[in-house]
Amino acid sequence: MRVMNHLSGVVGLANRFSVMRHGQSKANVAGIIVSRIENDRRGDYGLSELGRQQALAAARGCGLPGDTVICSSDFSRARQTGEIVRAHLGAREVVLAEALRERGFGVWAADETSPGQADGNVEPVTAVLDRTTAFIVDLERRYSGRDILLVSHGDPLRILQAGFLRMNPSRHRSLPDLATAEIRRLRLRSKLSTPRLDTPP
Repeated sequence: MRVMNHLSGVVGLANRFSVMRHGQSKANVAGIIVSRIENDRRGDYGLSELGRQQALAAARGCGLPGDTVICSSDFSRARQTGEIVRAHLGAREVVLAEALRERGFGVWAADETSPGQADGNVEPVTAVLDRTTAFIVDLERRYSGRDILLVSHGDPLRILQAGFLRMNPSRHRSLPDLATAEIRRLRLRSKLSTPRLDTPP
């Protein structure tokens, strides 16, 4: 499959992008993976009490302004994290985006009904790169000069980081993982610069 990084032809960005992994979820505590939105909606897989505390602590320390645009995966654990940040910042309503959903782990996931099948239904990293970087380009068309916080999940966010760094997305696991409720600033890599990841000031 052709790798589609929609940022590959972008020289500079009009907005400042940060990413945030959701806080600890009830699924994390139970040791299961909920990677399908239908299963998320059928169960109680939102934030644990610790996850809520993590999200609030991150919001208090993030340094983002009140007019930050907050976009979130519509999975409950991410949506609830975004709402906690929104309430603390006094920001506008959280924008829910399917492009930020968890990576589909298919039969790798604990929410799969037939765990004995082969692992052939995992969403390819190229598909995740395609949907997440296309979303960045769309946000660039809609906003300018804004801080934008993307609340999502571990794998999609590392794949998106690879897109910002113009890396092959298959190498996304070589990047530092995001801790639960961690906020990290992303900067678009130029062809002359070295890869860079850091947190907001």
